[in-house]
Amino acid sequence: MILNVILFLFSLFSVLAVNAQGKPDMNKQVILNKSDYEYLKELTKNIIDSSRVYPEQSLPTPFGKNNTGGTLIKPGGRNAYPGFWIRDYAMSLESGFVTKVEQRHILLLTASTQCDQTWITMGASMVPLGAIPDHIRMDNGLPIYFPGTYSYEEQGTSAWGKTPPYCDQFYFIYMGYYFVKNYADKEILKKEINGIRLIDRMEMAFRVPPTRQDSDIVYTTDDFRGVDFGFRDAQTITGDLCFPSILKYKAANELAGLFDLLGNKKKADAYRSIAKKIKIAIPRIFVDESGMLRASTGKSNQQDVWSTALAVYFGVLDGKDREAACNKLAHAYKSKTLAYEGNIRHILTTDDFNDKTAWEFSAASKNTYQNGAYWGTATGWVCYAIAQVDKRSAEKLAAEYIANLRESDYRKGEGFGGPYECFYPPDHKQNPLYLTTVSCPYEVFRFMRSNKEK
Repeated sequence: MILNVILFLFSLFSVLAVNAQGKPDMNKQVILNKSDYEYLKELTKNIIDSSRVYPEQSLPTPFGKNNTGGTLIKPGGRNAYPGFWIRDYAMSLESGFVTKVEQRHILLLTASTQCDQTWITMGASMVPLGAIPDHIRMDNGLPIYFPGTYSYEEQGTSAWGKTPPYCDQFYFIYMGYYFVKNYADKEILKKEINGIRLIDRMEMAFRVPPTRQDSDIVYTTDDFRGVDFGFRDAQTITGDLCFPSILKYKAANELAGLFDLLGNKKKADAYRSIAKKIKIAIPRIFVDESGMLRASTGKSNQQDVWSTALAVYFGVLDGKDREAACNKLAHAYKSKTLAYEGNIRHILTTDDFNDKTAWEFSAASKNTYQNGAYWGTATGWVCYAIAQVDKRSAEKLAAEYIANLRESDYRKGEGFGGPYECFYPPDHKQNPLYLTTVSCPYEVFRFMRSNKEK
């Protein structure tokens, strides 16, 4: 018995510690001093604490109570986003502040809301078999597959896509992968939820985001558009899609690792092959002459800061492509077209579509929300990328980010609400106590520090 346990743990380490996220092992650097790192760690913990909604805890009117039977973590504190969002939660898991009990409840709840029958909404959008919700209501556990509403009955209109966003499926896979990796619990993959094993549900989810017939890259069209990534769901982005394809690359590697654990070499090899093909295709399709990745090949096919930085962080870009991307981000930072007070735009100010909008097609006004405001969510990815070629600039960007947090820190008292979801000087600030503004950068700085110290 003891030998079997030892062998399992060894296999778990061998399969899952091989960096399924693809983060490169070179040039790991500490770019945040200890004082700032500890400050960010404590603030992240505080924001996660403030974002927890315990069983039977009341939400703001008219959202009732958390009746799901376990603790949920919403996208931030106070009254913003009174529901459970899959992506915000998954993007915060590596902070290390979510307990095993919380993770298990949330993972199984999400699995139970996966679409088990393709259906058409009142607004003529489609929820395909295997789709993962955009968010889940806490009072009744009903899945809301589309952005823009809390209504189960009224969800799904063309304004928010004819199919659900393409990112949540891959974040669901990551939730399962992360749980198994951290708790050596591969048996949960065999657990049936509404008659379907968790691992089978993860495979169903992987196949939901559409592709061209001869490609593994996520793809959408004007007539049947889906949101590429929920942090820009107010934008219209079409064609081959970069950001969700990066997430698909990561999810394919995660599924390969899980099937290795389950002893299914055929499926493990198949998913590893998909990941390899995506890694080859992304630079070929999306890298432009400057070294940046473009968001898409259709509408809003502009230089994409978030995709570029994430592709570096997850190891999608190698060699000259990686170096060019990092140099471009470093140059943009020094040129003041990338960041403001340590927070990051989705696209460079020099790549705005025109003087009226940053993205080519947006439901938000220019320099508000996802259409030109500055976000802390992507700061860690950008710092990591810049650090590969210009450590001093990365350190400066990180320090500016922390200084902005200290200035707006909600713990200073009435009138303070930082970390905000996004802002644009001088007056635009949106959603206080926002989780990924601190959790995502903290995860990157934690990764860099822990690997530097090994």
